[in-house]
Amino acid sequence: MVAWHELFPADRKPSMEDVADYVANPLWDAFIRFVDEAYGAQPRIEYSRCGAAPGWNVKYKARGRALCTVYPHDGFFICMVSVGSKEKPEAEGLLPACDPYVRALYERSADSSMGRWLMIEVTSEAILRDAEALMMLRAAPKKEARS
Repeated sequence: MVAWHELFPADRKPSMEDVADYVANPLWDAFIRFVDEAYGAQPRIEYSRCGAAPGWNVKYKARGRALCTVYPHDGFFICMVSVGSKEKPEAEGLLPACDPYVRALYERSADSSMGRWLMIEVTSEAILRDAEALMMLRAAPKKEARS
């Protein structure tokens, strides 16, 4: 399949339907449902010239806090979640129950004054649940959201 940034260059903004069609994975639908139910957050599709992940991405915020940035890929997506110094103790408390991939990713990520930036390749339900749990550390979900 054509790379995302080639399919949608800077002058061709994709829709959320385009993202879903490209990812073509039920985990994407589950992720969108989670963000909607837990936060009611609306997606913002933005273009990035970042060398590490160029192209259109999807950003979510809740109550002024960044929840995550999502990068579409063929058959999966990357959910970038930041674990700041405030969230670090809780995040490290979650790690023993996390998928081995997420634990290893956390351990390999650089710890800086700005926190850890986790580029989580969402390829399984367990990894999706871990990404959601890390997002919930960034901002508490609405009271009626699932836990």
